[in-house]
Amino acid sequence: MKIVVTAQGDTLSAPVDQRFGRAARFIVYDTETKKIEAVDNGQNLQAAQGAGIQAAETVSRLGAECLLTGHCGPKAFRALSAAGVRIYNGASGTVAEAIAAFEAGKLTAATGADVDGHW
Repeated sequence: MKIVVTAQGDTLSAPVDQRFGRAARFIVYDTETKKIEAVDNGQNLQAAQGAGIQAAETVSRLGAECLLTGHCGPKAFRALSAAGVRIYNGASGTVAEAIAAFEAGKLTAATGADVDGHW
């Protein structure tokens, strides 16, 4: 399974970025191979509008089944849900810690956005 984690850097030791649409990077973690890939999300950092939807499209193209992030707005939540990506808000610490929390069942799948748009 591929998990995407919002991150402030390129490694498993990077802090989780609390924003989804405007996260600096996405870390793609493959639970089967244990490989990671860092994907730049810089094009959305300064976007006036649509950062969440564009980021959701990127996550979907990466083949993610799950997203671990701090917070996710309503438009991004709808786009991710439509693509079949399960969203887990409340991720914190490092990317590695967020993945460990997910694998231990400590994160709960979101049933809706937890922040307003343009957060």
